Amino acid sequence: MTLPALAAVRNTFPQARLAVLAKPWVAEIYRMGPAIDEVVLFQSPGRHAGISGKFKLASELRERGFDAAILLQNAVEAAVIATLAGIPIRAGYDSDARGMLLTHAVRRTPAIRRIHQTEYYLEMVKALGCRSGGWNFPLHPDDTQAERADILLSGLGVDRDERLIGLAPGATYGPAKKWFPERFAAVADRLEGKFGVKTILFGSGGDRDSTALVAGASHRSPLDLAGKTSLNEAIALMARCSLFISNDSGLMHVAGALGIPTLAIFGSTNPVTTSPVGVRSVVIHKDVDCSPCLKKECPTDFRCMDLIRIEEVYEVAASVLSGKGGPIEAMP
Repeated sequence: MTLPALAAVRNTFPQARLAVLAKPWVAEIYRMGPAIDEVVLFQSPGRHAGISGKFKLASELRERGFDAAILLQNAVEAAVIATLAGIPIRAGYDSDARGMLLTHAVRRTPAIRRIHQTEYYLEMVKALGCRSGGWNFPLHPDDTQAERADILLSGLGVDRDERLIGLAPGATYGPAKKWFPERFAAVADRLEGKFGVKTILFGSGGDRDSTALVAGASHRSPLDLAGKTSLNEAIALMARCSLFISNDSGLMHVAGALGIPTLAIFGSTNPVTTSPVGVRSVVIHKDVDCSPCLKKECPTDFRCMDLIRIEEVYEVAASVLSGKGGPIEAMP
């Protein structure tokens, strides 16, 4: 969701060297972006963990001699690190009591906090004088990644021309973001039976419990790759999918950025601020009175997810796979 903001920075400063400080697990996303010259790894956990690690990181950044730091992250930690690194221009939202550490503070108004997260980042850099590079900033696996995907699929017994769908039934923020695994399985089973597609289950090592439950509830044999691929490999495989069905998760945003049809299931979180931005994305969300609650676990009856039925998810998915014309319609 930060990619359009980075595109705006690049559009405004075409001759600048643009580096992104990122955690290792997300670094591959930035390496795929044409706006980025360099990715600097923030290794926490690891060498940059704890107070001493932050001083070490600040020292490493100081040695690189950066002229400016644009702090997309809201936390005060980002401003502290940039200040300790001696970066003369430090810009970002005036959140988390860090305004005094910024040389160019952007006021975070109540209205700004209600818009989509992509716009949230973009509005900040526009307030700093950057010209928008446009919303369309898709990810494109290169030839090496595409070849790696072919090798992986061949090793799994999947033919090159076999049609694939991807499922991401996990979510890092807790069970309130997860649709029921047996319903994911039921939808995938029906799609496989109707369209002859092959299902791949995606996720990190932390999603293995979720993907195992889906695989266990399936009457077919989905390929469970959770925790078995790098992010780079997962992106290349996802790019081969004709459809991606996901809870609100990081992989959901990747699918949207890849431009593949993405069906996003929302419960406790707010699709207004965190829906996938791809033009071929659709959100299924029930507007119950307690949603979005933004809680990790549902304290009541989980009706926001329970009301999302197998049939309606299947119908939207089947419409995509059957190639029916027109935009995908969001479900109320």
